Amino acid sequence: MVTFWFQMSFLMTFCTLVVRVLCVPLNLLEAVGLYKLYKHVAPFCLYHVSKLYNKKMHERKKELFACLSEFKQPGQQLTILEVGCGTGSNFRFYPAGCKVICTDNNVHYVKYLQRNMLENPHITYEKFVEVSAEDMRSFEDGCVDVVVCTLVLCSVDNVSQSLREVRRVLRPRGAFFFLEHVVAEPSTWTYFFQHVLKPVCYYIGDGCQVTRATWTHLESAGFSDLKLRHMNAPLIFFNKPHIMGYGVK
Repeated sequence: MVTFWFQMSFLMTFCTLVVRVLCVPLNLLEAVGLYKLYKHVAPFCLYHVSKLYNKKMHERKKELFACLSEFKQPGQQLTILEVGCGTGSNFRFYPAGCKVICTDNNVHYVKYLQRNMLENPHITYEKFVEVSAEDMRSFEDGCVDVVVCTLVLCSVDNVSQSLREVRRVLRPRGAFFFLEHVVAEPSTWTYFFQHVLKPVCYYIGDGCQVTRATWTHLESAGFSDLKLRHMNAPLIFFNKPHIMGYGVK
């Protein structure tokens, strides 16, 4: 068994090197700044991929967001800040009457964001702000009831700093809802392919890091109550490992 996993580790290292070599042209494009052009294309790709993802993950998202209304303050409108909103694929799962504020570091998502707003008139869209998850200084401390972040922490530059900002903008006893793909268990073929395909996923996924153990950051973020569950999503094999849940400030 030890020999097998040693061979697997060697093969993973070799295959990863091959993929990295094949990605050299993409590295060069990034180095000279031309990769930024992908920011214009990514929203179109994500808009269509999100529809397929929602179809596969409909029940999981429905389950995740079922208790959003519990964090509504008496006599007030539930305020949701979605960090890394993308094309707005979560809007259909939000409770009627809530107010949604959207942020993303790519302003080119707004076109598709507006489409999903028109398709979901049960919610109130307040505004879109172009900011990174690590620096949301345009929002005051404790200004929202709920922060939502799905498939975003895989691509931020600093997960811990992003979570500090999340906790800062949440009101006391507000909640952070998350759904993220994560690294698989070591010594599995999923883990193998995640590491081999990591360079490709980075460029196709606009900075996506498929080998992050995001749950470790959530566990040390300082939430007073953390409901976190690992699961296998009904997706392509190397993207199956997911976590979902919420943390209360």
